[in-house]
Formats: sequence, structure tokens, C-alpha cells
Amino acid sequence: MSARIIDGKEFAARLRARVAATTAELKSAHGITPGLAVVLVGEDPASAVYVKSKGKAAHEDGLRAYDIRHPATLSQEALLAQIRDLNADASVHGILVQMPLPSQIDPQAIIAAIDPLKDVDGFHPLNAGRLMSGEYGVSHGLVACTPLGCMMLLKDVLGDLTGKDAVVIGRSNIVGKPIAQLLLQESCTVTIAHSRTRDLAALCARADILVAAVGRAEMVRGSWIKPGATIIDVGINRIEVDGKNKLVGDVAYAEAAEIAGAITPVPGGVGPMTIACLLRNTVVAAALQAGLNPPAI
Repeated sequence: MSARIIDGKEFAARLRARVAATTAELKSAHGITPGLAVVLVGEDPASAVYVKSKGKAAHEDGLRAYDIRHPATLSQEALLAQIRDLNADASVHGILVQMPLPSQIDPQAIIAAIDPLKDVDGFHPLNAGRLMSGEYGVSHGLVACTPLGCMMLLKDVLGDLTGKDAVVIGRSNIVGKPIAQLLLQESCTVTIAHSRTRDLAALCARADILVAAVGRAEMVRGSWIKPGATIIDVGINRIEVDGKNKLVGDVAYAEAAEIAGAITPVPGGVGPMTIACLLRNTVVAAALQAGLNPPAI
């Protein structure tokens, strides 16, 4: 079997086209330009690249982007003051604080300080709680970008997910837990596994849907895959091959593609969807803050 390649880059382009169209409509009909503020503390090279790409994408889709940078010595109180200012700024509809933060700053305190309606990362305890209780959605709260993008890809490939056996490898608050909740709400039977799960290979081998978000390069082997399964590989790992750096996922792609029915590549799978969903969340947040019906993007 040769798996269908799930082209996240192409799907993200279509999603961003809808974001751009909705942004133009908000501007023309209501005079609203959705604004996204991305805050970077320190000079971590990878974080700087992510922040730049988010700002570039926002500008391309017609949003207003605020690139806010602070030295690594910034205090927690100073960052909290920055968050308070952004919460009060009516031109800012989405706030994202780039992780990781320097050791003197508690990330949970920063996340909790963001206005839940401006929490376009979907990490605020209120938004996470709404997701857990089944009250998520554009009229109730904002959903974490990467899990939201994964669900869009899954539904595009499979349509109705009712009754599917889903295994999520990874238990982070950023991906593992929220994607499990989203799958539950689509009436899947969901198991959350992780690197210490006993007989993980056997557990994966029964999954109709396998989401790998464990952060270990090519940990999931082809022999773990159920024939015809749909694989969503969230992992982004750098390894050295023949003296050169290479990006690979948490799944051994070449092996899995021979067994699976559909699979996301790395790169070009989940990654582009994360930024597209961030922009989508910002536009939805702008509409909600203006008291408008949330756009169906």
C-alpha cells in the first residue's frame, strides 16, 4: 500500500485564503482590521524564526501584526504589565507570547494573564476548560492552533470520524491533551499514550487514527501501523544524516507510508496548519470582540 500524502501546505493555503477574505470583509463592512501581537522575550534563534514567520503571514493575509521584543533579562512583572497593556488595546485582537520563556518567568502566570478572548494560542485555563467540558467552538472559546489544524486535516481526509479508534502519543497541554478532547467530541474512541506506555507498538497497531506528538525522532515504526490507518505526525525533530541536518517527524515516514492509508509529511504537513489556524483564531477573536457573529472559517 502507498499512503495518500496529506498536503498540509496546500490545505493551509486554502484556509489562509478564507482568512484573507474574511479579514477584507471585516475591514469593508465594519472598519475592523484584526490585530495580532506576538511577544518574544530573549533571543532564542528558533523562536525568532517562528515570530518572524507569524508576522509575515499576518501581513500577507491583511491582518495588522505587532512584533514586540524584549531582552532575556525582562522581569515577570514587566511582562505582565505588557500583557495588561495589550489586553486593554482595542486594536489588538490576538495575543501570543512565544515559548519558551526565560527561567525567571512563570509561563503559566503569563498565559493566565491574557484575556481569554485574545488568547489565540488557546492555552488560557478558561479556554482549556471549555474544551474539556465540550463547550469549545468559535462562540465559546479559542482552540489551540496545532490540534485545531490536525482536526481540520483529519476531517478533510476521513469526513465523519464517528467510531474511529484513535491513539494520541503525547500528553502535553499544547497538543496531546487538546487533540484528544477534539477527537472525543467527534465521537472517536480515544487513548492517550506516551513514551512510558507499556507495549506502545501493540496499542498503535489497533488505531484507525494515530496522532504522534511525543517529540522523539522517528520513534513510531512502520510495523506499529495498522494497515490503512491515518497518521498525523506533529513531531519536528532535527537529526544529522550524512553530515547534514534533516527535519523528520515522530514517525518513520518511509516505513509508515507503505502501510498507512494517509499520512502527513514532515515538513509540509501539520506545520503550515499551525500558523494558518493562528491567523484564523485572530480573525474569529476580532469578530467576537466586536460583538459580531463568529465567521465560519
